[in-house]
Amino acid sequence: MGLRKKLISLIDGETQRKQMGQKAYIVAKMNSLVDSEIIEALYRASRAGVIIRLNVRGICCLRPGVPGLSENIQVISIVDRFLEHARILYFFHGGEDAVFISSADWMPRSLDRRIELLVPVEDPASQRRLVEILDTYFRDNQNAWELQSDGRYRRLECKGGQSKFRAQKLMYQNAVEAVKMAEQAARTRFEPHRPTVAKE
Repeated sequence: MGLRKKLISLIDGETQRKQMGQKAYIVAKMNSLVDSEIIEALYRASRAGVIIRLNVRGICCLRPGVPGLSENIQVISIVDRFLEHARILYFFHGGEDAVFISSADWMPRSLDRRIELLVPVEDPASQRRLVEILDTYFRDNQNAWELQSDGRYRRLECKGGQSKFRAQKLMYQNAVEAVKMAEQAARTRFEPHRPTVAKE
């Protein structure tokens, strides 16, 4: 109930701030972008000058890079070794960093006919981690495809002097390292010995 209304409110909030001369920025990661009302809100934001970066793995009905409509919107798609379903949303929100995780893609069936969640992330460390994840995907130059204004995708490649970078590879390596550190911490944690009481 009210999920589309909330999302549009967040997008329009960035639009209004930009129109007032403030910094405005939207970054989002999802599987699909189909909902026409949200797409129109994103177009309004782009026309106002809001910088919008979208990581849409699957279907995307928005056309980025159209002069006078969506030139401030970038859309990439990454399909790699692991199938992903994470939805992460970031709004600059006047410098207060509104960060959300969600179960919903931006499409009518998710916003109208399913029970979905949009959860605000308020812990600063968790916010930073999620924003870092979003930024990591936009550095990918091995498995990222950028949607063009004509609806075709162009594979992103290393530019001059740029090293190869796969977002999923880094995320996987970080996850493996985190598991190793957790196992090491578990082995070195002091656990007092408690004598067992013999049963009569």
